Amino acid sequence: MSNSDAADDAHLADVPDGAGCTEIWERLSEGRDDERDDD
Repeated sequence: MSNSDAADDAHLADVPDGAGCTEIWERLSEGRDDERDDD
């Protein structure tokens, strides 16, 4: 795996292996909510 590939999926680092679409969507949504709170 190249460094650029690692950077592309860095936002999924805390998603457990085997997680489904729903779990991934929820995790990403939580991150977006956190970013809005920082504004």
